[in-house]
Amino acid sequence: MSATPATHTNSTKSAERRLIDCRDAYSKTLEAMAEQDARVCAVVNDSVSSTKLKNFKSRFPNRFVNVGIAEQNMVGVGAGLANGGMVPYVCGASCFLTARAMEQVKVDLGYSKSNVKLCGMSSGMAYGELGPTHHSIEDMAWTRVIPNLTVVVPADPLETAAAMRYSLEHVGPMFLRISRMPVPEVHGGNYQFELGKAVVLHEGDDVTLMANGVMVSRALEAAESLASKGIFARVLNMSSMKPMDVDAVLHAARTTRGIVTAEEAFAAGGLGGAVAEILAVRHPAPMRILGVPDVFAPTGSAEFLLEHFGLTARKIEEAALDLLGAKK
Repeated sequence: MSATPATHTNSTKSAERRLIDCRDAYSKTLEAMAEQDARVCAVVNDSVSSTKLKNFKSRFPNRFVNVGIAEQNMVGVGAGLANGGMVPYVCGASCFLTARAMEQVKVDLGYSKSNVKLCGMSSGMAYGELGPTHHSIEDMAWTRVIPNLTVVVPADPLETAAAMRYSLEHVGPMFLRISRMPVPEVHGGNYQFELGKAVVLHEGDDVTLMANGVMVSRALEAAESLASKGIFARVLNMSSMKPMDVDAVLHAARTTRGIVTAEEAFAAGGLGGAVAEILAVRHPAPMRILGVPDVFAPTGSAEFLLEHFGLTARKIEEAALDLLGAKK
């Protein structure tokens, strides 16, 4: 890995960007991949609508398997299809795909190195009104500790499509955490996903803001606001959770005054935890970790929950100011 992350500066103001559901990019790309590669198939858990695979089912009925509400079976079926030479995309709500089937993910995929692609749909707190049973805020912490399992958290539709295309070439189990909450595009149209590589979306040498998924656009908003105060924040999209760009983390620690991480997940064990593990051993640096604290997230809209837990551009900005010892 290079010590300098890939750079793509997006100067468009966040508020002016059109919001898009990443699931649309995922389903469209999966169909395009199935057109080109007869090995591509989909396995679902009776969630055809929420995984946006109705059209895939219509177009490729012989490569579509609905196991019903049986997530453990779903992962096992995926492993069996992979053993038979197929490339299965096992798609379901992330809260159920990871929690109910974790033993199968660990043994049938990680331990066995099965070429299965897990698509954790509607991750984070996207199912806000359905309450704590449907929040998927543990999935990054759970999946990143499974050996051999690659973990990717796309930030926008362009990266979702690019990560999906990459996944077909990647041999081995992979977990793609797909957002349901509409987000703006933060990458340019020529963006190419590179596993294990952080992407610089905003340059700065005062403080580094690291985020993935829906929090990346919010980190960009925070950077724009900080710039108006004369503070220049580097924004890194850390979509590659595992493997992580260790060199980019260390470069940030050495060239800026501290790091703020933001994730739509538990603050423990996910992005912030992974970054802290690197810094603790290699280059200790001031940090602020934004995420859900050690509580069950309540019921409410996704936007309410993000606001409730301080997962907003304003709170990222405040964390950066606090780290720097500047006035808020």
